[in-house]
Amino acid sequence: MEFNQQDNQQNSVISVSDETISLSHTSLSTPCFVSTNYHTEMVEMTLKQLDKMTLFPLVSKDDIDILIVGTGAAGQFLNPQQQVAIQQMGIGVETMSTDSACHSFNLLLSDVRRVGLLLL
Repeated sequence: MEFNQQDNQQNSVISVSDETISLSHTSLSTPCFVSTNYHTEMVEMTLKQLDKMTLFPLVSKDDIDILIVGTGAAGQFLNPQQQVAIQQMGIGVETMSTDSACHSFNLLLSDVRRVGLLLL
């Protein structure tokens, strides 16, 4: 029995809708941020507003290596300057639809990876 893996499942995504996300132990309104040991709702945020200043308070609560950004029903892309700025923080970033982002987050979380999920 691996307790570490079970501990890392505490913030796994159970379900997601247009306005809420259900974790294994709570529900959040979107936009929100979820990582292995931390979760929080956020004020209105768009993909264009994503930068070092908005990410730093979130990623400083829990060490992450990769950030998955859920952008709604359809995937959208960060502009190259945003990608470079986030990578300079030592964080890889991927954008995709919200459903795909939640699935990828759970998959990486089950592999005991240091992952963050930002749903916009």
